[in-house]
Amino acid sequence: MIEQLNIEAQELRTVAYSIYQEGQNGLLAMFANDERPLNGAYAIYCAFATGREIQLVRARLAAGGPLEFPSITPNISAAAWYEREIHDLFGLTPAGHPDLRPLVLHENWPEQLYPLRKDYQTDLAVPTANRNYPMAGVEGEGVFEVPVGPIHAGIIEPGHFRFSQMGERILRLDAKMFFLHRGIEKAVEGRPLEQAFYQVERISGVCAVAHSLSYCHAVEKLANVEVPIRALYLRALAAELERLYNHVGDIGNLCAGMGFAVPIMAGARMKEAIMTVNEAFTGSRFLRGMIVPGGVRKDIADQTARQIRVMLDELEPDFAGLIRLLRPNDEFLERVNTTGVVPRQAALDLGVVGVGARASGVDTDMRRDYPYGCYPELKFTVPVYTSGDVAARLWVRVDEVYQTIGLIRQIVDGLPDGPLKAEIGPIPAYSSSFGWSESSQGSNLHWLMAGENNTIYRLFVRAAAYPNWPALTVAAPGNIIPDFPLVNKSYELSYACLDR
Repeated sequence: MIEQLNIEAQELRTVAYSIYQEGQNGLLAMFANDERPLNGAYAIYCAFATGREIQLVRARLAAGGPLEFPSITPNISAAAWYEREIHDLFGLTPAGHPDLRPLVLHENWPEQLYPLRKDYQTDLAVPTANRNYPMAGVEGEGVFEVPVGPIHAGIIEPGHFRFSQMGERILRLDAKMFFLHRGIEKAVEGRPLEQAFYQVERISGVCAVAHSLSYCHAVEKLANVEVPIRALYLRALAAELERLYNHVGDIGNLCAGMGFAVPIMAGARMKEAIMTVNEAFTGSRFLRGMIVPGGVRKDIADQTARQIRVMLDELEPDFAGLIRLLRPNDEFLERVNTTGVVPRQAALDLGVVGVGARASGVDTDMRRDYPYGCYPELKFTVPVYTSGDVAARLWVRVDEVYQTIGLIRQIVDGLPDGPLKAEIGPIPAYSSSFGWSESSQGSNLHWLMAGENNTIYRLFVRAAAYPNWPALTVAAPGNIIPDFPLVNKSYELSYACLDR
């Protein structure tokens, strides 16, 4: 399923453009690795979706020469953030990149200090810099700027949005994120694989299962381990419960963008019922502690299975009643129809995933396209809409709630017998693999290179939020600022997944 092509860094642009084929094969992820201790070079990796396969390009950049490589952003817009991150964390310059402002490391981080290099001293007391960070905007008579954040009215992580507007309409949005970057990828270097898992599981509360699955899939491929079938079903149950509570809660939260109180409260109430079941199933409302490398930590009790069935039987008509408040409501539809449009081509160019992609006519889902676990044994459809607006993202979620309810029933009713865990044996040092899953927000990718004695040499995490946040800068222009909360909540992206 994954084919790796090894090239020199100066060939990267030519090879990447050839594989990309004007957008036919989208960029899934791009990252770097300091392999100087292994072979005296850095490496830049690009992963492309080629049909139902993944083409991984590894571009070698000799450490003794100029630390730059040809940028692929001019033709592959999805690479823009990845290349800026590589520049920040490794000091490798993508020559020809149109915007090399800091991304992950802000203006208070000193220049010439690259934390993902292997010779970076983790106990270093980093001095505070005072560099300038220019926000991108629009200049001209009658144009003014409206800054929003990074501190917001709600209890959410920080993000700064700078609107340029003339009159009521937004002309441009520039977003500055990564205010709480935690350095998790650096923190797990050298850690035992099974110990590092606990930090990975906590990258983001709303995507705990998705991150756990992606990481475990990578470890299990490296260890050549076959996870027991019962564990695969229990993993899928946790993943679908995570999707369900997020989607139901997000639909209610979207209504908060216009002050529609009844759906807000209904969504919160139903989400609470699902999270109560989560705690009964795993011991955690966020479903932590269930999935482990090789399988699952605990089995499901018969009483819990019955509790899940009862919850679904009550949730389904309750949720249908909530949606009946929205579909025929002209005032509601006036706010969501044609608001925050991301055209299909823009979604493809930016590599948008998940609900955002499917609402813009991009038919994609990792559970179906790159099947894993027990999903090949389960029946479900992938809803796709084409208008690319707030309404389309809402209706995709609504349809997926019903699909998820169906999947959970299939899993609980068809749970096979068997053991819960396979042991992770010795993994060859410096072998590498991808793991993936489909979170409530879209595809979640982990690339792992093992070190010696089953430790981590390099972990790269690309959550669904990463390629989706830039879509907001496309969705916002042409709308009015009071509609931005609706646009933002229609994606409902995780800040924590960026701040890994």
